[in-house]
Amino acid sequence: MTNETTVDTPREITIAFDGACLGNHGPGGYAAILINTRTDREKIVRGRETATTNNKMELSAAIAGLNALSPGAVVNMLGDSQYVIKGFTEWLPGWKAKGWRGANKKPVANVDLWQALEMAVARHLSVSWTWVRRHAGHDLNERVNQIASAEAAMA
Repeated sequence: MTNETTVDTPREITIAFDGACLGNHGPGGYAAILINTRTDREKIVRGRETATTNNKMELSAAIAGLNALSPGAVVNMLGDSQYVIKGFTEWLPGWKAKGWRGANKKPVANVDLWQALEMAVARHLSVSWTWVRRHAGHDLNERVNQIASAEAAMA
């Protein structure tokens, strides 16, 4: 008799995320499209705020997408926001080491959202980031942009 252990293969998810704002400190919206890469099942999360910034909506989209998943996924985040992608992959360690201050020694904007994003990422096995050029015909990016823009228009 052999003692076999089966290991579940983790879910692989692509999350396209985007934020939109009708003038900074104006109405804004965000959206994330979650796609299970094995089954092609899709889920959309979205939201809006009446007075916000584009950067807050971009961060909110990434957070909402990650938090819409149960923990333990392998995730590829797909977005057109260099602010979010470079912020998380390049700048975040330095900000934390400097007490959430930037290179200019001023407090980092949107610290609450950066911390929420860090916690959302930590819930998963791995999270990778892929930047796509805005409005360059990438189907998933165009779709998520339309949803985020519609949310902003309704805010």
